[in-house]
Amino acid sequence: MSKRLVIDARWLHTGIGRYVMNLLEGLQHRSGFSVHALARKQDANTLRPLCDDITIVDLPIYGWREQMSVPWTARGADLLHVPHYNVPVLFRGDFLVTIHDLIHLMDPACSHTLASRAYARPLLRFAARKARHIVTVSNFSKAQIVRLLRVPQEQITVIYNGVHPRFRSLDREEARKRVNTALSLDFPYFLYVGNLKPHKNLELLLRGFSLLRARGLGGYGLVIVGDGARRRELLQAMCARLGISIHVCFIDRVDDEILPFVYAAADLFIMPSLLEGFGFPVVEAMACGTPVVCSRASALLEIAGDAAHFFDPTSCDDLAAAVERVLESPDHRETLRRRGLERARVFAWEECARSHCKLYREMMQV
Repeated sequence: MSKRLVIDARWLHTGIGRYVMNLLEGLQHRSGFSVHALARKQDANTLRPLCDDITIVDLPIYGWREQMSVPWTARGADLLHVPHYNVPVLFRGDFLVTIHDLIHLMDPACSHTLASRAYARPLLRFAARKARHIVTVSNFSKAQIVRLLRVPQEQITVIYNGVHPRFRSLDREEARKRVNTALSLDFPYFLYVGNLKPHKNLELLLRGFSLLRARGLGGYGLVIVGDGARRRELLQAMCARLGISIHVCFIDRVDDEILPFVYAAADLFIMPSLLEGFGFPVVEAMACGTPVVCSRASALLEIAGDAAHFFDPTSCDDLAAAVERVLESPDHRETLRRRGLERARVFAWEECARSHCKLYREMMQV
């Protein structure tokens, strides 16, 4: 009888969901074990073709009800894979946890909140203590897990995320036409994609953009793709104070089929973040052939390698100087574009799934 792997797949509409979905797609050619998914009812039809079986656990993430239901529905599993730190405390079998980052411990804006103190930090420490093994997505995150959660290095495996094939080199003029039709963006722009949380450092991006306009780069707009109504209001208020409101476009979400064109139509992609465990948008922008200007921080140095122009994430002057340096040199832009395309090929979901499959087999002794 084959061993039984259970994966908590209730995350399909987040960055973690992207990881889970691509992992399940890559496990279709497995052997020696069956895959069972815990799923939300709304995702059942999407997941059913990818798994041997699914169980509906239609409960919110981060709550006491999932802490009661997940251990029960995963009972009898040879291995449970939890793709985030919300591990089931009452589960008595072997489990593997993916810890993508330690933002709840490292970012003051998160670490001092009640949710972090009462929920995230205790569960992270429990996961570190009780998980049979930990997967993380960068050597940076591994080092932080070793340091802050006191986990032995040999208990952690680094497996990079991948980039979806939809993110590919596209014709810029065609991309601009598609973006104008879909989103009414008919001007040259710099781009940011990601959430709007404080550690993303968007206040610095806005100050840097204001400085660039004051230095004569008035022909460009700034497009910020990311949801979060409360933070967006604060950032829009900052735009008003800086006098750049009409030049900054906030977009909550972009459909998956349009997002590659949004990347490809941008003159530059700018990532100002102070803290990242991986940095999906950096790799996606590179895969689309867009030059990347990136903060010199956390995992971004590791993930971007030599394919980005870096700046000090505490200095809007340095951000502005980095943008100017790239824009004024066509040769430098082309070098970044070419290196970005090469760098993006390192991150493949097929390799991610193969590495997970190898780890599953080792842990279940298949």
